[in-house]
Amino acid sequence: MAGYAVLLTEGAERDLEEIHRYVVKADSRAKANRLLDRLLEVAEGLETFPERGRVPAELQGLGVREYREVLFGPYRVIYRVMGERVLIYVVADGRRDMQSLLERRLLGA
Repeated sequence: MAGYAVLLTEGAERDLEEIHRYVVKADSRAKANRLLDRLLEVAEGLETFPERGRVPAELQGLGVREYREVLFGPYRVIYRVMGERVLIYVVADGRRDMQSLLERRLLGA
């Protein structure tokens, strides 16, 4: 069985760059590189079973159920399955104001 194609939106790519830049400043380039590798592995893991993620609570409360998320530590990878593709929209530290971020990024509020 062929897997799903996992694609990063521009927003998700920027998220990963910002996370990497922050960890380089706060800790080290080596740690930032390892974290980036792990987040990309989590994203790539959606190729085989993208429906395993849950609906983000912030969106479920608004009645929006087409997006899902998987977690890695405090990080949340938020995506949507569209046919044979998995589009990743957000990669963010869940300790942020996720309600505002998701409304702005996914719902255009």
